[in-house]
Amino acid sequence: MLGENQRDSDEDSDDDESERGSRKIPNVSSFTTLLNSLISGFLPNWGCLRSGNNMLNIPTQAFPAPGSQQRVAPSGQSGRNKVALKPGHSLMDWIRFSKSGKDLTGLRGRLIEVTKEELQKHNTRDDCWTCIRGMVYNVTPYMDYHPGGEEELMKAAGMDGTNLFDQVHRWVNYESMLKECLVGRMATITTKAAMPPPSATGLAPPQPLAPPPDKDSRPRYDWFQTDVTVHLVVYAKRKIPSSGCTIVDLKGGVLRVEVLLGKMSYMIHLSLADEVEGNLEANTAFSVGKIQVSIRKQAKGKWTSLGQPLESHNTFLRKKDRALYYRDCVLVSKTEVNHNSHVFRLQLPRGTVMHVPVGKHVYLKALIKDTEVVRPYTPVDQSLAAASHNSSQESDLYLMIKVYPDGVFTPHLSSLHIGDCVSVSGPEGTFSLRPLRDVTHLYLLAAGTGFTPMARLIQQALQDTDTMRKTKLLCFNRREEDILWRCELDDLAANTDRFQVEYVLSDPCDSWSGRTGRVEESMLEEFLTRPEGSKCYVCVCGPTAFTEITIGLLKQQGFSEEELHAFQG
Repeated sequence: MLGENQRDSDEDSDDDESERGSRKIPNVSSFTTLLNSLISGFLPNWGCLRSGNNMLNIPTQAFPAPGSQQRVAPSGQSGRNKVALKPGHSLMDWIRFSKSGKDLTGLRGRLIEVTKEELQKHNTRDDCWTCIRGMVYNVTPYMDYHPGGEEELMKAAGMDGTNLFDQVHRWVNYESMLKECLVGRMATITTKAAMPPPSATGLAPPQPLAPPPDKDSRPRYDWFQTDVTVHLVVYAKRKIPSSGCTIVDLKGGVLRVEVLLGKMSYMIHLSLADEVEGNLEANTAFSVGKIQVSIRKQAKGKWTSLGQPLESHNTFLRKKDRALYYRDCVLVSKTEVNHNSHVFRLQLPRGTVMHVPVGKHVYLKALIKDTEVVRPYTPVDQSLAAASHNSSQESDLYLMIKVYPDGVFTPHLSSLHIGDCVSVSGPEGTFSLRPLRDVTHLYLLAAGTGFTPMARLIQQALQDTDTMRKTKLLCFNRREEDILWRCELDDLAANTDRFQVEYVLSDPCDSWSGRTGRVEESMLEEFLTRPEGSKCYVCVCGPTAFTEITIGLLKQQGFSEEELHAFQG
């Protein structure tokens, strides 16, 4: 990590790279250390079991797993708790070993049904099975490759660890990485339901039904047409928050529209009734909660219907329960930021409309050495000079990424040529601008590429928030040349009294006259002031260790959880 901890294996998951499903500071179990280390280097995403296991009826649900969370461990508790690994036990070593053809399950290629009693028997260091989402894996061979050490893996030995695993990282895709360790499926226990007594008429009485949901609060859709266009209209039945957005994908005659409303997601998914042009328009009336998607028909005429419903059509779910959806974006430029970081500009495909709200991130996915690897990144504007309200009209994504030469994902990104494609998810994360409505003083504490979510937040605070009197950024890095967008930050600070930036270096040169060291109590006490009558809010982003230490210090200084937000992967 730049300035706060030394990176061991792989790229400290983007990073630390701003890995970010933004979260309030919750309480989590000690299993957090296992989960953080699973994703921090060696289990970045464990692909999908796509072949050879159909007899097990493996779920087709996309991963990262729905229902999972990204959280920050309680202050004082290390989220990663990494241990020193033996030489030859990196992520790439594990990938090579798992593809060596060796029997990693001990079953000589057989797939079995595993009972709860059988699973519980395999709970030792030399014989460790665990269950995730109904599938049982023999993780014994992985013990020596696990960056959190065997002790953390053993916390899930002989048991179902699904709920514990899901508490932290929605984006983790474990199946590809552990597919050679797959033992089989958990056996299901079926119970015979009691039959109700027959009625006097000989007909079964009607079964009681659960009360229907309040449909009045659910979004709905309608459509209308002209001879040359077709229009889909979504009525959210509420004001659409600034943190909400609409993602539209039109490909091969299939229309997918997802409307994000706070923690909820409304989906339209249709195979259109006839052929259409590839381009479309999407317009949102935020104050009245209305979204209109307009598409041009290929041939004039009237449609008798909008199309046929597909999976998840007209559903209203919690966002975390919605499977990730990827589209292929084209790399159109790569701009150097400093000696090891670039801004990658990605162009959305024709037929896709997507704007990533401030504080949200996206996932990039690539197939590397036959393994599906996923990393989260937070978009920035093209530059700090680019206004947030103008960038909302920008269709391209700008991702500031540090390239780790010995990493897995970032070297792959760096090797892409202009015109190559990379798969990109829709916006993720729970950051909301709502807590900033009455804030007068915004403090941003960023380590390394933890700066990336702060970049657009700075612009938001300066341009769109009338009540914001002061925004202060404290940037932690190792060396002076590691500072990201330093010239732009300095120019911004010189041109507005409402913004201030300071830099902290842990390994400065002799000529450095600024702050030095690492995050500590007296430094924060000096930087974070509470003027009389002010309302303060603090955002923190960086590697797990930096975030946990900083959050702990902030709480010691009297900041409540309602005044804190951590971007954390």
